[in-house]
This record gives sequence, C-alpha cells and structure tokens, in this order.
Amino acid sequence: MTEVVITGTGLYTPAHAVDNDALVGAFNAWVDAENARHADAIAAGTRTALAYSSSAFIEKASGIKSRYVLDAEGILDPERMRPRLPERGNDEPSIQCEMAVSAAREALANARVEAQNVELVIVACSNLERAYPAIAVELQQALGTGGYGFDMNVACSSATFALETAANAIASGSIQRALIVNPEICSAHLNFRDRDSHFIFGDACTAMVLENNAVAVAEERYAILGTRLVTQFSNAIRNNAGFLNRVTDADPNALDKLFVQEGRRVFKEVCPLVARLINAHLASLELAGSDVKRLWLHQANQHMNDLIARKVLGADPAPGQAPVILDRYANTSSAGSVIAFHLHRDALERGDIGILCSFGAGYSAGSVVLQRL
Repeated sequence: MTEVVITGTGLYTPAHAVDNDALVGAFNAWVDAENARHADAIAAGTRTALAYSSSAFIEKASGIKSRYVLDAEGILDPERMRPRLPERGNDEPSIQCEMAVSAAREALANARVEAQNVELVIVACSNLERAYPAIAVELQQALGTGGYGFDMNVACSSATFALETAANAIASGSIQRALIVNPEICSAHLNFRDRDSHFIFGDACTAMVLENNAVAVAEERYAILGTRLVTQFSNAIRNNAGFLNRVTDADPNALDKLFVQEGRRVFKEVCPLVARLINAHLASLELAGSDVKRLWLHQANQHMNDLIARKVLGADPAPGQAPVILDRYANTSSAGSVIAFHLHRDALERGDIGILCSFGAGYSAGSVVLQRL
C-alpha cells in the first residue's frame, strides 16, 4: 500500500502588519464622519448612530491582536477602507501567483524536491483572482512543474479538501508528488466598515508538498494516516460576489458581495460538527483524543478552537498542544491551519500523532490525521 507523506511546507507573509489599534482608529474615524453626515436623522430618531469599535472588544471576541495584509494604506484610509491593489496586465504574474511562488519555493526546498518533478499542482483558496485560466496552471509555468494543475474552492476548508484530493492521487499510483498552495487575499472580500467583522481576516499564502514515501528524500516526514471530509449546507457564512452579478444588475458594491456571517449561529453549529468529525475520524483509525499530541486547527476564533480542542482531547489542551497563530495573522481562511502546522511542529517526536483540521463556510470541514515518521 502506498504511504503518502507531507515532506515540506512554506509560508508567504505580506510585509504590512496592521494591529488592532490602527484598524480601530480608521474605523472610528469613519464612524465619526458618518454620524456627522447623518446628524439630523440621528437627532430625529430616524437613524441609529454607529458605534465605535475597540481593541479590547476585538481581542475579547476573537483573540486577534494583529493581521498581515497586502496593502495597509488603503485599508486604513477612512475614505476608502479597502486594500488598493492595482489591476495587472495579462502578461504580468497575478497577485496570487506571486504569493504562491514564494510559499511553494520554500516548501519545495524543505522537501528537497525539484519543481519539474511535481506532477500535480492544486491552488485551493476561498476566493480566486479570476475564473480562468487557472491560477494553478499559471503557477505551473512560473515554477516549471510538470503534469497538470487546477483550482478549487471550499472556502476555509480548501486546504484539507485539497490534501485529500492530492493524497488520493498519489495513493492510486497516478502521480508521485503534488504541490498544494493556498493564496488567501482575505482583505479584499472583507467589509472594513462592519463593526462585527472588520477585524477578522488577514492575508497569507501557504504551500505543502505531498509525496509517495517511497520516493521522498526529506528527513522530516508526516504520514497521512487518513482524511475525512464533511459538508452541510448553511447560509450562516456567505459571499454573493460572482459573475452573474452583472447580468442580474446587482450592485457590485452591495454588502452581501463581501463576507457576511451570523457569528453566534456559526459558533453553535460548527463547533459540534467539527468535534464529531474529528472524534469519529480518530475512532475509525482506532485512536482516541488522548493519542493526539498536536491539534493544528483552523484559525478563525480563539473561543471556537478552545471548545473544539476540549471536545476532542477531553480536557483543556496543554501549552502548545493546540497552537494559535490567529493573534498575529488573524483568520487567513484555508491557510490558517497550515500556518499553525508550518510554525508549530518542531517538538513532535517520531510516532507522534497530530490532526490538521479546517472548517468554514458551506458548512465544510476537513480532518487530516498525521504521524511524524
């Protein structure tokens, strides 16, 4: 039986960091301007004054303290409040391709794999820069890989869904090596004028190299013991931007064309779903929560991760057992759990078990059980 292993990971982090104080300052300046503009209506009681945000509110609600973004200036401009990313020509590399190249090269170097020996490239993320040609095919050309590539979108679960897809291709014998890349530009689909969500997302890109263990040469390897996926339809997290907007004459600037969610509902519905998925997955492999040395969970909200970890482990996680990176990176959608894996696996010993798990819109969730070889 073919053993599939992860042999290398990579991370691209944008240069611009925006902490909560800076983000709140821009938001509150916009609130002041809006309240002043509608002062008469507010005084007459026909309009409710907008409320300030605060760093304390953000950290208490989410655990987020800062985030990296591709452009900070446009986000922090109260008259704009969205990143400024100039359109690129057809002969220029796309933004997501540039991000992907950086993360992919690190992953390939760590795996000691030459790009030309990669036979499958999957670009998996929440939002793609264009419909076609595929970013994955553009990335193939930029890196010089062989084989084939395609894009896929399962929102925040894109990385784990891509992991199963690539692992199955290797296990079947059709390929020997695959590259998965998750270029997330979350700041571009976030409404920075929504007090309940303006702090949630950041930008980043991760990459993973998967190989047939028989051909792998890297010393550090993580065997994929099993993958399990689940989807369940829900409108609680939604983004209505799409190519049909123009033919329905929808307002391209309407708020539902950006990220929207019912936060409390998501918490109540997603946490049990994810805990059941992981526990059932462990049981199918004759493992238990007590066997898990590391939980690399999706980095959306500290409270969600704490609850899921307790339900899986049966107790509060020990320090470092369920590492958190969202305090620095915020929610980077599909890249979040991979960032946690990339940055927090050095203490694992041979034979140790870890779980890479993502969850999000759809609802969707993916569990990947790994063992350090």
